[in-house]
Amino acid sequence: MQMSRLAPLSEEPINEEDSTNSSKKGLSWKNWLKTHFSLVFNKKSDLKILLSVLGCPLFPVSVISKPPINEVSSSAQYIIQHFTAATGCRKSERRVKNIFVTGKATMAMVDELGATAGSVAGAAEVAQKGCFVMWQMVPDKWLIELVVGGHKVAAGSDGNVAWRRTPWLGAHAAKGGVRPLRRALQGLDPMAISAVFSSAQYMGEKRISGTDCFVLKLSADQVDLADRSDNTAEMIKHVIFGYFSQRSGLLVFLEDSYLTRIQSPGTCPTYWETTMATKIEDYRIVEGVMIAHSGQSSVFITRFGDNLKAGLTVTRMEEIWTIDDVAFNVPGLSLDCFIPPKEVQKDYPEEKLDWRSPLHR
Repeated sequence: MQMSRLAPLSEEPINEEDSTNSSKKGLSWKNWLKTHFSLVFNKKSDLKILLSVLGCPLFPVSVISKPPINEVSSSAQYIIQHFTAATGCRKSERRVKNIFVTGKATMAMVDELGATAGSVAGAAEVAQKGCFVMWQMVPDKWLIELVVGGHKVAAGSDGNVAWRRTPWLGAHAAKGGVRPLRRALQGLDPMAISAVFSSAQYMGEKRISGTDCFVLKLSADQVDLADRSDNTAEMIKHVIFGYFSQRSGLLVFLEDSYLTRIQSPGTCPTYWETTMATKIEDYRIVEGVMIAHSGQSSVFITRFGDNLKAGLTVTRMEEIWTIDDVAFNVPGLSLDCFIPPKEVQKDYPEEKLDWRSPLHR
């Protein structure tokens, strides 16, 4: 039986009102545009925003994408060799077939931009607590289930398509090619980290949180950015920086940013920039491999454009996460565990979208 085309999923906040039709048609940017401005700044929607942005974000690039060997920085190769030696993942590369992780997460919206780091823990009245379970089969099959504040979201990849499922939207395929789960690259899967950053660009040195680091950069290419765009929203850039400790060789900080230009016919463009910075710490040895067991992520969503009367607007949210258990080579974990849910196998009408129009006319 031939599988139908899956409806594309936006990585931006969405509205619950769209959920009633999500099983019959693909998510439309036109409907999203009507509601997403008020959604981000509506306190009743805080939990949905937190789960949409922090729950299951994807990495900017694929693990398997590699440039020609003459374009790979020798400095980047040295940094990754140091990382693989520090984590011990090279000797377990052939031995580890799958990874199982359980952990806890606390998320919160942060109103004051001047609030200090760690404000999630102090904002007990608005913080949302939960837990997650993640399965990963090397190299590109993964599944995560996360429950926060009574809401469960899930996301996964069978190696061919990545998808996400929420209570208010149902299951949808992600736009663009298959990419790894960002949460897995927050120190949980050293093998994937070494694979993806082996093709990175060396950017120099920088001191982060008192640690001298080497900086590596990865960027989504124009083809993938186009695949993740449509005729109303253009993905302009998606870059990520990895900060590797000069002393320990470990990945201690991740910072990525993506910029989207949104414009419906006859209106002025609006720009959305989402920046996520993650501190990675508490590395422990699990079956001979160093795995990060805690960290904190801060997200800034900045909205700007000539047509916004209020001017530049910033929304901030944070997450603190801890890892409870990590196990390798879990018995019974098979390819069937990563099959997309039945919802995404239903028929969806194809939308003939050309992201270059009307933006580039």
